[in-house]
Amino acid sequence: MGRLFWKFFLFIWLGQMAAVIGTGTFFWFERQQQHFEPRMMPDQPPPPHSEHRPPPLAFDPSDADHLPPPHEGRGPGGPLPIFPIIAGLITSLLCAAVLAWYFAKPIRHLRSAFAAAAEGNLDTRVGTAMGGRRDELADLGYDFDRMTERLQALMAGQKRLLHDVSHELRSPLARLQAAMGLARQQPGRLEDSLDRIEREGERINELIGELLTLSRLEAGVSGPLEMLDLGELLGEIVEDARFEGAARQVGIDFAAAPKLAVQANPELLHRAIENIIRNALRFSPAGTNLRIDARPDVAGKIRLQIADHGTGVPESELEAIFTPFYRGRNLATGDGYGLGLAIARQVITALNGKIAARMKPDGSSGLLIDIVLLAAD
Repeated sequence: MGRLFWKFFLFIWLGQMAAVIGTGTFFWFERQQQHFEPRMMPDQPPPPHSEHRPPPLAFDPSDADHLPPPHEGRGPGGPLPIFPIIAGLITSLLCAAVLAWYFAKPIRHLRSAFAAAAEGNLDTRVGTAMGGRRDELADLGYDFDRMTERLQALMAGQKRLLHDVSHELRSPLARLQAAMGLARQQPGRLEDSLDRIEREGERINELIGELLTLSRLEAGVSGPLEMLDLGELLGEIVEDARFEGAARQVGIDFAAAPKLAVQANPELLHRAIENIIRNALRFSPAGTNLRIDARPDVAGKIRLQIADHGTGVPESELEAIFTPFYRGRNLATGDGYGLGLAIARQVITALNGKIAARMKPDGSSGLLIDIVLLAAD
């Protein structure tokens, strides 16, 4: 038994014991008071309460022989009720033990579960050990289970991220080593080898930059906020996207309502929206148009929608595309690292906005990215 059990036990038992002794003592004093009340003598006339009351009967000394004898050997109020007090103490002892055990048992389970979690065993669960309890201690046990599940998911995500980063870095490093080996073996192709080394170095630098951005956003570092016109910001991004889409024969239909003011970090919001648009361009077939629409939504909000005519994403993968390094079955092509949409979600979430992906409501092929931002006052 733990210390908490004995504390509960002693407090409850002492409280019940005090109640039992106090109740017994009260009744004992009450009996004493009743014994010492003045009694009416046989030859004493009664008080004149009523004029119509019959006169008292004369006391006959010969009737004294028929009176019950007084109790001899008893005190004025009788002995203390020892047996009821002992029975009450035993009952209170059992009740205190049961109540203390009832409160201390789930806390022992929680303590052992926390100790197991501290040792790295996140498979421990205490919800089942709570039985049919429906109180705050049971809620605490279920909260512990949710906490360990969340920690497991976060640790699994970190392991997966480390694996993906290692995998993404391995390919350019392998090509970098191959280019350096080719430069040594074929000095006449030194220029081509240097170009390959430069490209692979830029890829590694780009990947590390995106990882640092994602890490800062996950840590809550979003930079200073400024008042921005979302329409102007989108105009700059769309101009660059049209230049890039011309090489792919992909056009852009852009419409933005005036005075769409938001408060955000210009660099991060520009990068988030650019990542989404470039991702849509990458998977848009030639001869199609990308649609970008920004307009006021419900009171105090702005809605931005980016829709393409690509192959789309299966329903089961619509949420997963926002996780780092994710490449769905239909997204095997492209030169990205799978970090663009993850960065975009972190930026939008830091601005108390929402971002979601869904299939186009008109039933046509393609993906629709729906973004909701808070409008600045």
